[in-house]
Amino acid sequence: MKTILLGTGTPNAEPDRSGPSVAITASGSSFVVDCGPGVVRMASRAYEMGVSQLKPDKLSNLFLTHLHSDHTAGFPDFILTPWVLGREKPLRVWGPPGTGRMIRCILDAYASDIKERLEGLEPANTTGWQVIFQEVSPGIVLENEDMKVECFPVNHGGLPSFGYRFTESGETVVISGDTAPFAEMKKCYSNCRTLVHEVYSSKGLQKRSDHWKRYHRSVHTSADELAEMASTVNPELLVLYHQLLHGVEEEELMEEIKSRYKGEVVYGRDLDTF
Repeated sequence: MKTILLGTGTPNAEPDRSGPSVAITASGSSFVVDCGPGVVRMASRAYEMGVSQLKPDKLSNLFLTHLHSDHTAGFPDFILTPWVLGREKPLRVWGPPGTGRMIRCILDAYASDIKERLEGLEPANTTGWQVIFQEVSPGIVLENEDMKVECFPVNHGGLPSFGYRFTESGETVVISGDTAPFAEMKKCYSNCRTLVHEVYSSKGLQKRSDHWKRYHRSVHTSADELAEMASTVNPELLVLYHQLLHGVEEEELMEEIKSRYKGEVVYGRDLDTF
């Protein structure tokens, strides 16, 4: 099982970071969590780097942590581009309440495009644009010979939001999505090989206005909080993504973590593979 960071970005329009998206590969399958801007092109780059499961026409399993725009702006791309490039299977999507409505709206918005590709001169199959979705609740949401996927509720304000546990051959990878600390954190993150977690700089946040301080403290995880939690859970590897620096340098954020957490931690960058 491999973990590939397809995008580590935030709502900030940083040209060197694509929108948040993480791929898990096992056997011949890929399982993608979130679809920020640029996701299909980043998957194509990973395929060129040797990750065969991320060939665009094989992108057929998508999990959404929540429906904020930075995590879903690539959703139309994920539905349509792999089909245009030859995907024959309907896309399977798991996500929070509201996922079905978002899918229906996307397909309605692109109805003319889909009709032209189906009825015009361009060769196209009749199935790869279709979407089969499941709006999730806590527990096991997928289990087959390749993978078991469990979801758990997280703390990210008013939107229904989830994290995911991927387990294959006894090894577990946890993707936090966007979240502030929550009561079941230790249980949900326990016994994982790799923990991919969002984080913001505690030091950098001091430069923001009181309004932004209140927001970030309510719905995201500070470096201090993440270090304390990781020291309790002790993943084999802690991977930072969706990093909000608030004006500090990357090294300063890493020092905030390492000063309180002695385990292995890496500052995730787009296309890093673990």
